[in-house]
Amino acid sequence: MRRVAKLSAACAATAALALTATACGSTSSDNNASPSSSGGAKGGIKIGLAYDVGGRGDRSFNDSAARGSDKAAKEFGGSIKELTAKTSDTEADREQRLSDLAQAGYNPIVAVGFSYAPAVTKIAKQFPKTNFGIVDSVVNASNVDSITFTEEQGSYLAGVAAALKTKKDHVGFIGGVDVPLIKKFEAGYVQGVHDTNPKIKVDTQYLSHGSDFSGFASPDKGKAAAQGMLDNGADVIYSAAGSSGNGAIEAVSGTKGAWAIGVDSDQYNIPGLAKYKNSILTSMVKNVDVGVYDFIKSVHDGKPLAGLNAYSLAKNGVSLATSGGFINDIQPKLDAAKQKIVSGQIKVKTTP
Repeated sequence: MRRVAKLSAACAATAALALTATACGSTSSDNNASPSSSGGAKGGIKIGLAYDVGGRGDRSFNDSAARGSDKAAKEFGGSIKELTAKTSDTEADREQRLSDLAQAGYNPIVAVGFSYAPAVTKIAKQFPKTNFGIVDSVVNASNVDSITFTEEQGSYLAGVAAALKTKKDHVGFIGGVDVPLIKKFEAGYVQGVHDTNPKIKVDTQYLSHGSDFSGFASPDKGKAAAQGMLDNGADVIYSAAGSSGNGAIEAVSGTKGAWAIGVDSDQYNIPGLAKYKNSILTSMVKNVDVGVYDFIKSVHDGKPLAGLNAYSLAKNGVSLATSGGFINDIQPKLDAAKQKIVSGQIKVKTTP
């Protein structure tokens, strides 16, 4: 994917939401990182990663960021230090996590998740010579790269796929936490379903609300929610819920004729989900790895990205995975919908 053009840092900031989490203080090797993370060439780039809840190994959002940093570390002979949030975090914990990485000389530092926006805003001012990247939020600072995606556009295509594949005219959406970012997934998905067939029923459920972010890291909750939807008659379920979505996929795999739609990573190809892959219709892939890699490379090259860098459907920042071949028969219709979004003929909502 091409790196998107650098946009003005003056772009309006998205609403910053406080997530609650604790630094586990683990190194990359503690988090089962790849060999490239445990120590690169002497003098190589030092990459700091502050993960959202779930961390490396969530088979979704955080893992995508990890792939981008691993690629950069391998390519540039660098090393990685990883710290992971927990659901019990306070704002001070997030600030401390970023400050610890900056004080230890890590540069760049990538904050994975919108919850870090307030902390990045504060700590970036304290370390003006350190380059920070934040995924899924916007922080206006000269040393911050805001890496965002048009989740609603990719989710619209997921909705089209669901509408074309349901046999019961009944589908579902599971959101990890009831926050504006996840509402974008819901909005696009529901619009895609109803633009394709307005008669289809869409069940929606969020796993947690407010400052409770356990919905992003509770596979048991995801499984229970999906099972409830299946019992209620839904036969295609899309989850935007971090590692909680793994539970939803497991539930769907136990129901003949039902489909799961994955998120963030191509979950059909995730080893830990291999036994469920024949139930994964597609995944709405967010190329977080590309955004993270682009940012790290820019710092390595001495031309740090800053401002808002938006990875859209037109730039392949989001897409539907084709692994398994389960959407091959509807690909022409998906391609047509994509072209209408890219051309502006279809305006995808960002709120339900």
